Amino acid sequence: MIYAVECSYSDSASEEEWNDFYSLHKLPALISVRGFHTSQRFRACGAGCPTYLALHSIDGLEVLQGDEYARKGGGNFARWQHHITNWHRNLYSGLDRAPAVEQGDYLLVSRVGPEPLIAMGTAFEALHAVALDHAPAALWLASVPAGQVPVVESLPGGVHAYTPMTAQLKCVSEAGRSGAEPHPNA
Repeated sequence: MIYAVECSYSDSASEEEWNDFYSLHKLPALISVRGFHTSQRFRACGAGCPTYLALHSIDGLEVLQGDEYARKGGGNFARWQHHITNWHRNLYSGLDRAPAVEQGDYLLVSRVGPEPLIAMGTAFEALHAVALDHAPAALWLASVPAGQVPVVESLPGGVHAYTPMTAQLKCVSEAGRSGAEPHPNA
């Protein structure tokens, strides 16, 4: 399943510090939780959607309800909480593992259906909300190389482009399976 967390951040003075915390401390802590398989953060290329998106591949809702998640990954935002806006959490079925989006490539996210991605000639994956906020009820994801993304301002309504802020972190068992080196904090 895919655990998606979206938000924006309202304080430019502390935003870099918050991003460092999230990318350098929170993601490695999450990937060390039993049941988390991959984690990656993204930043929106334009307006009209939450600025930040994190995609995590997890075993299921029980992982987010467990003590280990509460200790290592849940919360931990008290210092920045009052600046986090437009925050949504959803658990989606339809894909076992989130796509790994390489630096320089883009993640397209459609909240309005697959038709715009089909019209763009882009292969996509459909996700359906099964727990947490249930909004949006569905997402369609497409990972595309840099040269294939149209100008962000000309994307169809409801389709947003994101760039990776981090490489996709993998738990030790995932890293071993893909031949990649495990993350040092995994």
